[in-house]
Amino acid sequence: MSWLSPDSRFMEAWNNMTDGILINIYMMITSIPLITIGASLAAGNVAARKRLEGQGSGGVAKTYFTAFKENFLKATGVWIPYFVVLVLSVWLWVFVHIPELLIIKFALIIVWVIGFEWAFALEARFDNTVSRTVWNSLIFGVSHIGYTLGLIAIDGIFVGVFVATWKIIPPALFLVVVFGYGSMLMLHEPLTERVFKRYI
Repeated sequence: MSWLSPDSRFMEAWNNMTDGILINIYMMITSIPLITIGASLAAGNVAARKRLEGQGSGGVAKTYFTAFKENFLKATGVWIPYFVVLVLSVWLWVFVHIPELLIIKFALIIVWVIGFEWAFALEARFDNTVSRTVWNSLIFGVSHIGYTLGLIAIDGIFVGVFVATWKIIPPALFLVVVFGYGSMLMLHEPLTERVFKRYI
């Protein structure tokens, strides 16, 4: 089989990469108002899953923006508490230097990361209330800690590449931004779907 054949491993990886880049670009555009970040993350999860499964007729754009519209209200409701806790955590680390609060600072960050890794994948996959989705994100994050660590590792590598590129070769930062978090979601999906299939 030729490596340029539509069914070859190379072309499959190439298509996944280009889909990830497109998803990332759409996510960046729709996240500009900040309040819409939750809807962008949910839509990115839907688009990544459907592209990897060969679904979503009409291309990445149609799949993404349909999911963005469908998930807008609930995903925004899920995003608001995460955004508030994120702002509070940053404020505590930057402006509050009380040694006794160090445990609370670390606890907030740990809880935020664990929940964040699952919240919008859950919103994109299951029909629940906002409060139930937020609560389930923590339950999934703790009860499937191995997968959670895998998701964190993927995101950690991306952040590491971003920081290293920024410090060592700033002109290449544009490429890292273009690949962005949309591409990371293409790597997230196989892990989250393996867990979700037990509940579907």
